[in-house]
Amino acid sequence: MTDFIREGRLFRVSGFVPSHRQLFLISEAAFENGTTTTIEVYIGHVELMFLKPFYKNGLHIRRATSEEFGVLSERHDIPVGDAAYTWMLERDGGSFVVGGRPSWREAEYKVMGERKSLYDPREPWPPDFPAQWGQIG
Repeated sequence: MTDFIREGRLFRVSGFVPSHRQLFLISEAAFENGTTTTIEVYIGHVELMFLKPFYKNGLHIRRATSEEFGVLSERHDIPVGDAAYTWMLERDGGSFVVGGRPSWREAEYKVMGERKSLYDPREPWPPDFPAQWGQIG
């Protein structure tokens, strides 16, 4: 998958583990917008990030274009070698992360049972319930 597009859903930053440089974003099933799945995004090896706490209109994760990277590199002193690891989180390019290839997991909320997170390292993957997953880029 080249891009990860999940528009029309509320995503929020659910955690950042500085000791392991891991970023987690989540969109939970919500009665208000009729969604029934939980979606989680993981980005590891984070070097730099410019985030919003909430993404009200969803996510569109993609590699930064060369023009976008040029601006970000100059503004934030990002090494040229990090161009392939610079990920835009929104269609308009408002937020970005410099890190490893993002991955995602999605499952119906009702089948997750007691499981609180799709990225819980104490739980097996793939799970014993239907789920989808992949990498971006």
